[in-house]
Formats: sequence, C-alpha cells, structure tokens
Amino acid sequence: MATTEATLYQVRKSAAWITLNRPEARNALSAVLVNEVYEHLQAANADPQVRSIVLTGAGPAFCAGADLKNPPGSASTGTRSWGLPELLSAMMASPKPVIVAVNGAAFAGGLGLVGAADIVVAVEDVPFSFSEVRIGVIPAIISVVCLPKLGTHNATKLFITGERFTGAQAVTLGLAHRAVPADQLPSAVQEEIEMINLGSPTAIAACKKLIRRVSEIPMDQGFAEAAPWSAQLFRSPEGQEGMAAFREKRKPYWVVD
Repeated sequence: MATTEATLYQVRKSAAWITLNRPEARNALSAVLVNEVYEHLQAANADPQVRSIVLTGAGPAFCAGADLKNPPGSASTGTRSWGLPELLSAMMASPKPVIVAVNGAAFAGGLGLVGAADIVVAVEDVPFSFSEVRIGVIPAIISVVCLPKLGTHNATKLFITGERFTGAQAVTLGLAHRAVPADQLPSAVQEEIEMINLGSPTAIAACKKLIRRVSEIPMDQGFAEAAPWSAQLFRSPEGQEGMAAFREKRKPYWVVD
C-alpha cells in the first residue's frame, strides 16, 4: 500500500483502491488530496493488472466537500496543480470503470466525486447534501456531472434548499446505484468488481466513450457513428475472442477469477 500525505493507494488483485485519508478533516478536498487522487487515477490507468478503480473514504465521512482553507487548485504537489474540474474529467475519461463506495457523509464537492463515478454503492443511511447555498455559494463545478443524473426536477430542489437525503434516497434520485447496510459495503463493492471482471476491457472502455458521445449528439448522428464503431469492436481481437469463447462454451481470456 502506498500512503501519501492525504490518500492511500493499494492494488488488490484486479482493483486499485484510492482512499481519501484526511479523517480529521472529514476527507475535505484540499489541493494536496485532489492532486494525489488525480495522480493515483493515472497510475491505475497505466497498470495492466488493474481492471477497475475504487474510490472511498477513511473514517466516518466519505467527503465533506472542498477544504475552504486550502481549496483544490490552490497549490501543487508536482509540476502543476490539478483542480476539481480536471479530477472529475479524469474520472469520467478513465478507460477503466470507477466505483465510488460512499462509506459516510457526502456533502457539496464530495458529491462531485459521486456524480463523476461509473458505479456508486452507498451505505443506506449516510447523509448526502448539496450544502453550498448554506454558505453562500453554488454547486457550480459539480453540477456538470450531477445534473445529468439528477435531472432538473430533482436538482432544483436539492440545490436551492441544501436539504439532506440518505444513501437509499440517492438511489431513487439517480445519484447511486445501490444502497446497503454499512457492514455490507465491502461485499457489495466486491460484487461490482467481479461483474466488471467478466467484461472485455476494450469493450468496457468503449462503452464509457459510447455513453458520453451518444448522449451529446442527435439520434440520426448517433446511429451513423455507432454502426461503424460496433463493426470495429466485432472485428477486434477481444470481440473475436469473446465470440469464440461463447461458441466453445469457455471463459474468454480476460475473465479474472
């Protein structure tokens, strides 16, 4: 396990685990923490052993939002400083699925991490809140990743009131996929990792691109772009292997036990 100033990084079999590790500050998004998470994402993407990336928090909170004393983008741990927009973009652009395990309270900017994830598993009774209005600001940056999931109907009420909702309610609202008791969070995350391991890495990466692209363009253009993309994947080495494995009633070579 690699321990840096504000995070933990560990590869466990096929999954890279990134843990926000500022429990004394409720894992608030400091400049250092955001830089470290960004760098860990790049390391996970470059590691051929890694098939999925899990982001979670240490201590009782997942993430309390931006560190107001040392906000993201205000300092650099390397050659430059990565801000929250760059981190959220990197999560969405990652060719490997990003699972967010919401182990505790998720407020304000912390919900940006939730919104940018591919799969979200939350403890059912932990509190969520777009709390920005209560300190006189707005959820501007994180709206880019949260609005498509919430829709304007839900976002309007949650953004302008800052009211709290639970992990279970986050599923109904579209921000989370599963809500489980706290003691079941590790096993629920492992189930998601194992399902990802059944899929072709190339196809999974293409699915992430497909979802973003098709959601941004008119239907006719979507059909026009999707057809050759589909044909390309059918002809790819993993596409050929997957169809051969199906015919031969065996597992394809990419399946990780």
